[in-house]
Amino acid sequence: MNDPTGGGPLSGLLVADFSRILAGPYATMLLADLGAEVVKVEGPGGDDSRTWSPPTRGDQATYFLSVNRNKRSLSLDLSDPEDLEAARELTRRADVVIENFKPGGLKRFGLDYETVREANAGVVYASISGFGSGEGASIPGYDLMVQAISGLMSLTGDPDGPPFRAGISVFDVITGLHASIGVLAALQERNESGEGQHVEVNLLSSALSGLVNQSGAYAAGDTVPHRMGNAHPSLFPYEPLPAADGDLIVIAGNDGQFARLCEALGRPDLVEDPRFAHNQDRTANRDALRPHLVEALAARTKAQWFDLLLARGVACAPINTVDEGVAFADSLGLDPVVQAGSGADAVPGIRNPITFSRSRTRYDHAPPRLDEHSAQIRAWLNDDRDDQEGDDG
Repeated sequence: MNDPTGGGPLSGLLVADFSRILAGPYATMLLADLGAEVVKVEGPGGDDSRTWSPPTRGDQATYFLSVNRNKRSLSLDLSDPEDLEAARELTRRADVVIENFKPGGLKRFGLDYETVREANAGVVYASISGFGSGEGASIPGYDLMVQAISGLMSLTGDPDGPPFRAGISVFDVITGLHASIGVLAALQERNESGEGQHVEVNLLSSALSGLVNQSGAYAAGDTVPHRMGNAHPSLFPYEPLPAADGDLIVIAGNDGQFARLCEALGRPDLVEDPRFAHNQDRTANRDALRPHLVEALAARTKAQWFDLLLARGVACAPINTVDEGVAFADSLGLDPVVQAGSGADAVPGIRNPITFSRSRTRYDHAPPRLDEHSAQIRAWLNDDRDDQEGDDG
């Protein structure tokens, strides 16, 4: 099934996408943006996120639209023998299979890795779960659960307040990235060995990896980090500080940046204070340093400081709303919003963040309606089977 509008570095790869909600669909959308042909297999009711609204665009949930462009939809009832054979044929033809059923959930349909591999030795089969395929296999895999269990929520919020979730399903996204990296690595290895393999990722392992310096503080330093509000455990300043009309993120990541900050604030004397001479000193004495910075920042608005500090090579940022963040990216020429598809059916979305010097990132197809491509895909699968039966005869 060749897409004449294809292109991209993954052009020619067929991905059978048996995933739903966020982590898997995000991974397969990234692959689709890079040229892979993705067939999104949905149950009769469709991906759950089709109903996760508001907000909506017309009658479609923007949640679903945000992670499903460049795919073709095929609705299959795996309890139906004809539909099940179509699913099996798709996996026989696929370069990549991605699924996020409960571990072992596809085995009863003969769509698990071991069974699929018997008919397709080169398949790269990626399984996404919440807590792995071992002792945690029966635990539901929701991002919010993982934010709680991993420790992220214990790090998020005011020191004396309750723990908070992140504003997005951050570990679904990170796990989707890990899944796509694992798939690409396995495909590269297949180029050498000629064989596929099973790639497994889970939300909890991705979460602990994604906690980076915080989980690393425990693993390497036997330190259990805690909520610090907007403060950073190892740097100061690295947080919002009040200007004349509101908060501004102010960052001094090293001694040179701190010196430039103090000069811009009209307080070069702070650099000479031994309590603030080096990052470790500033971090240890943040309560003594903060009032001096706040007093100086009160002289100008956050917009004025943003221009002035950036001009001096000091990192800072306003705290934007999402629309303001998109507008700022647009002002930098990053073109953050793209149109997937064409004409009246085109759906705007956020650009794939990867650019290439030669290869194309595509936005050829709007997110599909449920079962939109059934006739086309079924005909292709049937033609292939007919050809194979004719050759066997």
